[in-house]
Amino acid sequence: MPLAPEGNGILAAETDQLLYERVQAADEAAFAELYDRYAELVHVVAVSLLRDRAAAEEVTQDVFVSMWTNPGAYQPERGSVRTWLTMLARRRAIDAVRAAESRQRLTTAAYSAVPPGPTPPDEAVLTSDLVATVRTAVDTLPDAQRTAILLAYHDGLTAGEISARLGIPEGTAKWRLRAGLQRLARRVTDDGHPDADPVPG
Repeated sequence: MPLAPEGNGILAAETDQLLYERVQAADEAAFAELYDRYAELVHVVAVSLLRDRAAAEEVTQDVFVSMWTNPGAYQPERGSVRTWLTMLARRRAIDAVRAAESRQRLTTAAYSAVPPGPTPPDEAVLTSDLVATVRTAVDTLPDAQRTAILLAYHDGLTAGEISARLGIPEGTAKWRLRAGLQRLARRVTDDGHPDADPVPG
């Protein structure tokens, strides 16, 4: 578990609702008390979805940072503080799972666009270094191509759905996806698979 802030025993008898009202007034002691009460619960929820304790710790920290920096997000009429924190933990954990899956899909797509070199590609090369290379390469794409790539591999949209979302012809959407993947493939060739032949410009 991440280290908890130091709580205040005097606040232990106060209700969650009263503590949250204090958090909304930037009361650090009230925040620490709520952290002490619910950090373990948030962490357990995150672990159950992520199956990764380190990633769950990041989600736990993210949930409580969000509570502190955006206290107005909690609406008492929609449930208790406990219920809200549990739902927020689930949402952030699911977002983390989807982000990891989208990075893997994008990495696989970019690698698949690399023509095979003298040695056939090995699945083992899809390492964290390659994922990092692809993520960096995505940031360097022209805006139009980057948007199309993210809509396809992060949001899971088809070329037809991308064309409708962006108000462009479907052929243009397909071209942007293809051009973006070719650029990513060149980056993978340069940084992640030096034996492959370069993709023609």
